[in-house]
Amino acid sequence: MRVSSSEVAESLKLRGIKPSYQRMKIYEFLLNNRIHPTVDEIFKTLTPEIPTLSKTTIYNTLNLFVEKKLINVIVIDEKQTRYDVEQGLHGHFKCNTCEKIFDIELNQDILNSEKLENFEIDEYHFYFKGNCKKCNNK
Repeated sequence: MRVSSSEVAESLKLRGIKPSYQRMKIYEFLLNNRIHPTVDEIFKTLTPEIPTLSKTTIYNTLNLFVEKKLINVIVIDEKQTRYDVEQGLHGHFKCNTCEKIFDIELNQDILNSEKLENFEIDEYHFYFKGNCKKCNNK
């Protein structure tokens, strides 16, 4: 389901972010394309529509979104930083062959481990690497 511009603007305002045209387009892209993109992927997709868009603007916008807890940074390998708009409890699987990243549902009980008792969790990262179903069947 595609997200409308008014929904994007409202989401940004709720987080205290001024909804400029470029910020709205970047956030709309993240919401409508759950592909865990890199800055380069966002740049290549949006520059035909916004020729004045720079990678610096994208980096600054994404850093603002991360700061305001609108999106998360994903670093599964040191070669690429990716961005994820999904905020619920989940992990990631990166395919070594096609390099796609998939969301993996996690059981909430993982955070209720006795070993985590009396710990305050600010951030968590769960990821797996291997080959996805499609690449395994080739």
